[in-house]
Amino acid sequence: MALYGAPVWVDALTTRNKALLRRPQRVIAVRAIRGHRTVSWTAATLLAGDPPWELQAEVLAEVYQFRSEQRASGERPSVDQVGRVRALAQRALIHWWKGDLGSPAAGSATVDAIRPHLRRWVNRQHGALTFRLSQVLTGHGCFGKYLHQIARREATPACHESGAPVDSADLQRRALVAVIGGDLSLSSVVRCMLGSERCWSAVTSYCEEVMALKEAAEREREAAAHADSLRRRRPGRRRRQFALLHPPQ
Repeated sequence: MALYGAPVWVDALTTRNKALLRRPQRVIAVRAIRGHRTVSWTAATLLAGDPPWELQAEVLAEVYQFRSEQRASGERPSVDQVGRVRALAQRALIHWWKGDLGSPAAGSATVDAIRPHLRRWVNRQHGALTFRLSQVLTGHGCFGKYLHQIARREATPACHESGAPVDSADLQRRALVAVIGGDLSLSSVVRCMLGSERCWSAVTSYCEEVMALKEAAEREREAAAHADSLRRRRPGRRRRQFALLHPPQ
């Protein structure tokens, strides 16, 4: 419904209109990837393989213009002709989208990992995203870095299990060496996942196992009698407690 009549209004889009389009697109994309509601529009739509709606509107306008021109000249374009024009417009869309992702305002780690493989990611024939796989791909989940910087439920970003100063998705990927080799960058993980369904399944299974353990440990820490007040699920009070622990510099 959002793209209804796109050929009519696409040329009149303003920055404000684009921002309005992106709000519902983000909500839909976050649900599609089973992600946390804090995941940015850029990361959510990228993981969902859902290009910006304003770019999709350009594709619809391109196809509409071709059909209109053909009919105006007395021709009736075939399904194959329309399909070729649509395919060319879709390829151009991926090119434009990749350019837009060159300087993301948020979700840079996810963008840096998927952008080099954008066409393969969007056109892949295997692999579904799970709640826990999305946590590893976005860094939004039971990671000390996320709980400290965004959720504000940890006083520090340290890892409770290993004692590492920063607990992030990077730290949790280290056990994947046996599957993807020595390069543990998120980009390498994504490349491996796109390479075969077996690798995608291996990464997904690993994420399910590790994140389930981290979630269980997090629930135990929240339920502990001596738990820090930051861990209690009272957002307003938690913000005040966080501010007391980290006064302005």
